Amino acid sequence: PSYPAERLAFMVADSRPAVVLVDGTAVAAAGDVPVLDLAADFADFTDGPGTEDLPRLASPSDVAYVLYTSGSTGVPKGVAVEHRNTVNFLRWARSVFATEVLDRTLWSTSVNFDLAVFELFLPLVTGRTVVAVRNALAVRANTDATLVNTVPSAIAALADAQQIPDSVRTINLAGEALKRDLVDRIFAAADGVEEIRNLYGPSETTTYSTAVVMHRETGFVPHVGGPIGNTRLYVVDGCGRPVPVGVVGELFIGGLGVARGYLGRPGLTGERFVP
Repeated sequence: PSYPAERLAFMVADSRPAVVLVDGTAVAAAGDVPVLDLAADFADFTDGPGTEDLPRLASPSDVAYVLYTSGSTGVPKGVAVEHRNTVNFLRWARSVFATEVLDRTLWSTSVNFDLAVFELFLPLVTGRTVVAVRNALAVRANTDATLVNTVPSAIAALADAQQIPDSVRTINLAGEALKRDLVDRIFAAADGVEEIRNLYGPSETTTYSTAVVMHRETGFVPHVGGPIGNTRLYVVDGCGRPVPVGVVGELFIGGLGVARGYLGRPGLTGERFVP
């Protein structure tokens, strides 16, 4: 709701939703799209059907959600992510992160940004607790989170302010380049942090595609790691041929994390999502 009106209007016009759901919030950008106010229209929903009575309308290949890129290089693009893309990502994460680490996972990222898929859905599908804050900079030393999933610039501010909670055991960092100096500062500022994970992946490949873990004892690792579950990585030259180890090339990502494509842009999808 706090997005600029111009961006909200663009997202509504581009995605063409059947309905806009709000919770007591006016959305002028909805235009002619029907608006359902959950606070007013469904104030008393206690007599509704149980979940066992609801029809299963979605399949693994249906779109689960659309995330819009920042638009820093032009018009924002809506990335259509399917249910199977997200389920694959969550299954990998559930196999990698111990349940005690996920016990109280911080949710500080807007649902409009793909880091939120980890922060919100992973603790819920593992039966753990979501600790919600307005944004990462609202975290204080007494916030009882065990895992923080955020961007390097945000954790740098928390480390400098000595506000990384003592309860935190794991810190996931993504979205920006991770430098050795920051990793050292985090371990120095937070005695309870046992590991820092560097996670990388564009929005087009369902949150994260690569991962590497850095332990307190061993410190910084100067790369983005290897592929996550059911993901393949290729470094290729300008003709799409694999380059030898150590030779600079372009990173191609394949596997179950690759999204369907860009919403309503078949030409751009065909250009970027190649066989």
